[in-house]
Amino acid sequence: MTKLLEQALEAARKLSRDDQDEIARAIFELVGAGAVAPVLLTADERVAIERSRAAALRGEFASEKNVAAVWAKHGA
Repeated sequence: MTKLLEQALEAARKLSRDDQDEIARAIFELVGAGAVAPVLLTADERVAIERSRAAALRGEFASEKNVAAVWAKHGA
């Protein structure tokens, strides 16, 4: 294992269990071992995704101020 990967995993150990699971899923996808079952979306989640897609197609994106506020909220 490379030093960089070791450092990344050490940083991930400090995150919540949910965040660690998200990182694990991303790693599985990146290495082609996406054996994790797909996430089933609720009807409300599907509607929210479609609303977001439509906004993106219209060019409506969060402002830098909004993005900075989200990052600050999550300690990044």
